[in-house]
Amino acid sequence: MTTITASNEPGQAETLRRERGNVLRLAICQALAGANSTVVYATGAVVGDMLAPSKALATMPISIFVVGMALCTLPAGAVAQRHGRRAAFMLGTGCGVLAGLLGALAVYYAAFWVFCAATFFGGVYAAVVLSFRFAAADCAAPARRPRALSAVMAGGVFAGVIGPQLVTHTMDLWAPHLFAATYVGQAAVAAISAFILLGVKLPMPTAAERAGGRPLGVIVRQPRFILAIICGVVSYLLMNFLMTAAPLAMKFCGLSQESANLGLQWHVIAMYGPSFWTGRLITRFGAAKVVAAGLILTGASSAVGLLGIDVAHFWATLILLGLGWNFGFVGASAMVLECHRPEEKARVQSFNDFAVFGTMAIGSFLSGGLLSSFGWNTVLWLSFAPLLTAVLALVAGRYTATRRG
Repeated sequence: MTTITASNEPGQAETLRRERGNVLRLAICQALAGANSTVVYATGAVVGDMLAPSKALATMPISIFVVGMALCTLPAGAVAQRHGRRAAFMLGTGCGVLAGLLGALAVYYAAFWVFCAATFFGGVYAAVVLSFRFAAADCAAPARRPRALSAVMAGGVFAGVIGPQLVTHTMDLWAPHLFAATYVGQAAVAAISAFILLGVKLPMPTAAERAGGRPLGVIVRQPRFILAIICGVVSYLLMNFLMTAAPLAMKFCGLSQESANLGLQWHVIAMYGPSFWTGRLITRFGAAKVVAAGLILTGASSAVGLLGIDVAHFWATLILLGLGWNFGFVGASAMVLECHRPEEKARVQSFNDFAVFGTMAIGSFLSGGLLSSFGWNTVLWLSFAPLLTAVLALVAGRYTATRRG
């Protein structure tokens, strides 16, 4: 017995070293690639307001960003299932570079629809980036998967610094073309991320994985998977719904672009900062309780926003919203990992993200028009409806599990 254990130790050490190397690279790329989303959210509504033929279309570029995320998830999953995750990563980062270059051209030539095309490719890139969390879980032992998933998400903390600082320090470099240099910088950051991803060592799909396992309809009818979808959808929907409107609402309230940038910086840090311990919380308390905490924080963010319209209220709203998103979305992602077999992972995970981002696109399209027509308070009040839906789903899931127990 001792001999067998000793002979396995080098192999186990090599496996653990490779796992840690993959997670580290994916976390770094999460930080770099997260700047893409932060740049779009910080500038998209403002640039849209400058370029759009109608003020009601000001947030359309951000909505198209979300549409790009939704439409890309299933094709990206198919590429990963057939050719491996790294192939999908390279396609995604290529779209990130293209998004930055098109964004710069759109600002330079004041072309609104070109800017919408840029944010679409930015959304494609963002969707691939969000699959990093599942890639990290794939290469970890089952007991370490929640921690691997949350470790990669923690890389987004640095995105919360990189993105807003990139906007702040480049927005006026190409005068008089506000934000043109910002999008050139975003393209450069995406290119750096691509080189780092080349070092990620993930196994190619097996024949069983290419076959796909059980029919997708059987998998998605599982009560646990339905609960994961609802919680993931609501967590991301509300985060995007409020974050899309916040920078433009701050502008309407006479607050500066710099204060909006800083608010988004702290928002993104709050989104990813808890990831350093979210995995441990899921392991200790269970995914459902962590999701419940996230929904409570999201509700608190809307409540704080209703108390006032100065900088402090906007910042507090964005920070609480980020914390709520982290617990809600990471917890829901951990639920998804419980619902599929190894050979089904690519299809199930991409379907989950498609449902999340597809629903999120609806909220993104609505937020701009609601903000322009009815104001910031209406946007905040409307956020409580989907929140209640997720809370009721959690209660129903808990009740069902108790009865079965």
